[in-house]
Amino acid sequence: MSAPEVVTAIPREGKFTKNIARRVRVAGSIPAVVYGAQQPSMAVTVDPKQIRRILHSESGHNTIFDLSVSGSTTKVMVVDWQNDPIKGGLIHIDMKRIAMDKAMRVQVPIQLQGIPVGVKTQGGILDQVLREIAVECLPADIPGHIDVDVSELAFGMVIRVADLPHSGKLKFITDDDTTVAHITAVREEVVATPDALAEATPAEPEVAKKGKQDAPDAAAAPTAGDKDKKDAKK
Repeated sequence: MSAPEVVTAIPREGKFTKNIARRVRVAGSIPAVVYGAQQPSMAVTVDPKQIRRILHSESGHNTIFDLSVSGSTTKVMVVDWQNDPIKGGLIHIDMKRIAMDKAMRVQVPIQLQGIPVGVKTQGGILDQVLREIAVECLPADIPGHIDVDVSELAFGMVIRVADLPHSGKLKFITDDDTTVAHITAVREEVVATPDALAEATPAEPEVAKKGKQDAPDAAAAPTAGDKDKKDAKK
């Protein structure tokens, strides 16, 4: 097992304002905060290249590494990070101090292995519903990912959390009945033809047409009888 990476952090006094954070990034570092283990939170700056290397490693954000601050070293883990929405680079991270003798809860990626029978011979597609699972274990026992063989998966079969392989060192927090993966059918796209569109277009109701034709003419001239009645009243 390779030695954990050591990240050197430089402590900073006060809060990181936008101007201070910008100057820190221009200088090649990024602002960060480290907290936990019943110790005060501390504002520091770190090298973004080291953090990116850790986040892109096999264990990803679950990687436990050594953080050196003012000559003192402690085990930490990246628990949150922010990327620049335009350039995509790291702009801030949060780190948590880790006690190696205490169990903790983390999210571990699920990786599917193999080509399912339902894909090879039944023409279906593999649908991975759950991509991460919550587990509880000691920090040293956190797996980089959990592998599950799906080569025997066919239509009508479902892989659930209870089916995932794991040792006694891991405790699954996610419900055992949660679906991890299954095979779904390929839906054919129906192309609308001109005839189908014509059939789907509703015709104008006959009642409406008839009503327009039978409507009385409001502007019709008065009859001779109506004129006589009017003269008699005078």
